[in-house]
Amino acid sequence: MKQPIKTTEAIFPMPVLLVATYNEDGTVDVMNAAWGTMLDRERVALNLTETHKTVENIKRRKAFVVHIADAAHVVEADWFGVVSGHKVADKFAKSGLTAEHSATVDAPVINELPIAIECEFIEYQSGDTGMGVIGRVVNVLAESDKLTADGKLDIEALRAIAFDPYTHGYYLVGQRVGEAFKDGMKLNA
Repeated sequence: MKQPIKTTEAIFPMPVLLVATYNEDGTVDVMNAAWGTMLDRERVALNLTETHKTVENIKRRKAFVVHIADAAHVVEADWFGVVSGHKVADKFAKSGLTAEHSATVDAPVINELPIAIECEFIEYQSGDTGMGVIGRVVNVLAESDKLTADGKLDIEALRAIAFDPYTHGYYLVGQRVGEAFKDGMKLNA
């Protein structure tokens, strides 16, 4: 039997996205942003308030890179979520990760993370129904050992993590349980 529970500000599970930008002085800034999604194949939306250092950087540099956090980097991912770039100037340096400048946008690509979605800033939507940061996907990079033989992303090899807003835990994503656009057709027989 279903029973009422306290509503959180999110739908479970939430992706763990690490959004990388450059600060005014050229140092790397990264934030953990669970509130993000693809609007379509060419655009991402990040529900972020303008008070974040990362949003200031995105507006100034007109670019950002979204990384999918993986289980191997859960400590670093959480660090980027609990420490503000406004308060700790060398937040990225303390993570121990490394980055290089994207070849397509004015933002950093974190070397140790398996997926990087390079984006150009389109607009910032504010207000109660605004989406926040909207970006156009320019390029997507993936580590070759996270791809299948035919070049598609291997979700099990990726070992992506998801955030549970109810228990404040990170969980591994990865076990395939069905075939999309196929299994449902069994009911059509």
